[in-house]
Amino acid sequence: MLNNHLRRAALAQALLLVPMLLVPAQGHAGSIDKAPMEAKDSAAKTPWQRDESWPDGKWDNYNTLANSVSPAIETPPAVSVPIEGDAAKGKELAFDRTRGGSCVACHVMGSDTPELPGNVGPDLSEIGKNRDDKYLFEYVYEPRKLNPGTVMPPWGTHKLFSVDEIKDIVAFLKTLKQPAVIKNKHDNPAQRAKPVEDRDNLDPIENQAMESMEKGAALFKKAGAKGKACNSCHAKPEQSFKKWAAGMPAYSKKLQKVIGVEEFITRHGRATTGDDYVMLGKENVALAIYLRHLANGTPIKVDVKGKEAKAAAERGKKLSEHKVGQLNFACIDCHQKAAEHWIRGQWLGGFRGQTPHFPTWRTSKSQIWDIRKRFEWCNVAIRANDLPPDASEYGDIELYVMSLNNGLKLNVPGIRH
Repeated sequence: MLNNHLRRAALAQALLLVPMLLVPAQGHAGSIDKAPMEAKDSAAKTPWQRDESWPDGKWDNYNTLANSVSPAIETPPAVSVPIEGDAAKGKELAFDRTRGGSCVACHVMGSDTPELPGNVGPDLSEIGKNRDDKYLFEYVYEPRKLNPGTVMPPWGTHKLFSVDEIKDIVAFLKTLKQPAVIKNKHDNPAQRAKPVEDRDNLDPIENQAMESMEKGAALFKKAGAKGKACNSCHAKPEQSFKKWAAGMPAYSKKLQKVIGVEEFITRHGRATTGDDYVMLGKENVALAIYLRHLANGTPIKVDVKGKEAKAAAERGKKLSEHKVGQLNFACIDCHQKAAEHWIRGQWLGGFRGQTPHFPTWRTSKSQIWDIRKRFEWCNVAIRANDLPPDASEYGDIELYVMSLNNGLKLNVPGIRH
């Protein structure tokens, strides 16, 4: 009788561990809802705050991924022609990178163009020869009126420049009548070499994020508030997590939204070890790097065929086309329409190839960014209020973008400038 009782007790104890074992043992993310997850609270720090090193502006009058509040397309105000503006002031405004990057973010504008102009838009060095004043004013003020598919910000409608400032810019544009002569090919976007990342991202000397990978491995073995560690249930992570991260993010019926590796770490940890590793926190990022590192070399294979997952990916696609912020950009403006071009001195890649290396060490910031932090920065950079990292909108976009990377192999942590 005693032996039978002990066997039943052992079986009961084993069954308690099954939900935690199912996810990695099956090698895909489809069973995440079988794992214990805290589902009530936010997975982000509360009250959530933007990275303190980023601009702290608020752009409440412009679209976010969650709300549509931007001003409608506006008919430019009537102005008398010829336009009499101050060309010198207009040049200063056109070259002022603090005004949303201003004109040289996307255009070469004559031989005096500042260093590292972009080429998302056409070379304007001779625009003064073939456009009249009215056209120039209206296109700068509200380019969508003349070109609905433009990636150019509505400088007037969105209050980036006043009417008088746009008149000054037009006066400057009228002076541009000669081809640009740019002696330094590094400053010429037509000749500038496309960046090639040839550093060994798995070399701890090259990539400081490898230190966080090691920290993640240690955290995996560390007992939490409830006396258990991750490896209490996942004793051989190099085997059980060989494919898991390659199937993330995934749709959770329990949470009614898409969750990625980072949010799963937070919610699963709260329910099992008792650790509260909130999204974007150092411990969360370290564990996310470790779990993805275990799946390095595994082709990405996220589910976008299931009913809920398909709907989420479709929402993500629509969100990628949604114009947000004072600069009025959508994801597709940079990573589809303007892909393989320069904006300022930054090379814009297409959607495919963007995600397999996240979380990544950003050498220009000396920080590790996961994919949700990257999304947040994309918002802030175009003057749109960003969302908390566990926002459902970010989940839908992550699933959509990751699905475009299906078949590419994980290579984490990445390293980028």
